[in-house]
Amino acid sequence: MSAVNDTKFISASFLLTGIPGQEDIHLWVSIPIGFMYVISIVGNSVILFIIKTDPTLHEPMYIFLSMLAIIDLGLSISTIPTILGVFLFNSRVINLDGCFAQLFFIHSFQFTESSILLLMAFDRFVAIRDPLRYASILTLPRITKLGFVFVLRGVAVVFPFPLLLKRYRYCRDNVLSHSYCLHQEVMTMACADITVNSIYGLVVTLLTVGLDALVIFFSYVMILKTVLSIASHAESLRALNTCVSHLCAVLLFYVPELGLTVIHRFWKGSSPLLQILLGYISLLVPPLLNPIVYSVKSKHLRERVIRAFVR
Repeated sequence: MSAVNDTKFISASFLLTGIPGQEDIHLWVSIPIGFMYVISIVGNSVILFIIKTDPTLHEPMYIFLSMLAIIDLGLSISTIPTILGVFLFNSRVINLDGCFAQLFFIHSFQFTESSILLLMAFDRFVAIRDPLRYASILTLPRITKLGFVFVLRGVAVVFPFPLLLKRYRYCRDNVLSHSYCLHQEVMTMACADITVNSIYGLVVTLLTVGLDALVIFFSYVMILKTVLSIASHAESLRALNTCVSHLCAVLLFYVPELGLTVIHRFWKGSSPLLQILLGYISLLVPPLLNPIVYSVKSKHLRERVIRAFVR
């Protein structure tokens, strides 16, 4: 009997969920979701292509933007199979290894995106605070090293997630509330003490996303202090205008991400629809809007995007 149960535990799988109670409209919901994915992939790919092929855009700000576009592409590709699978084909079953792999990539890309946004905040801080030394501080080798370090950090802190989850046995209904896998929800499906996972996940979130958000906040405090010290009102507005795109990207990423984390850990009685909505916003909206926001706000990039499509 024990052998049968062990086999059941080992071969367990999870059931993904679209919008509970609204299965009859899943096909219609898949249309805007699919449209958002197409725009995200095309938009970020165009940004990457233009920055790579145009030597005049090989500047720190645009290099960081290309890093952000790569992360957004990876995040979109990591979630496409299961989200569209649920809404289009009602394909809800995902095995343990597939679920663990997906949550590894989702969290790695999210933590890395948080780091890239931090680097972009540092870029804006240096450009406004010390413009004469901007080119000497943010050199290409230094940017490459910083990007590599933060990518390595994102992968390293998430790597224990699937290893810790594989230790557990899953003997409950295993019905997830989203159409993709997240560590903070998958660990609650285990029939075991998940204290280690819970504490590690919280610490990692605080030391990555939380710490990055705090440093970005202080960066903008220093930027605002510098801008207010500029005598010319027009120059102050021009300096602040260079930060609008990055500030939009920060809000698009951190607001739903931190909100979802708080709900999962501390607000168990919240509306399931709110959790689902925040979950989709955190995964779909930043990759969708980041290339649009930067293309609209950056005159040089906008001109080259228009020129590429006109050709």
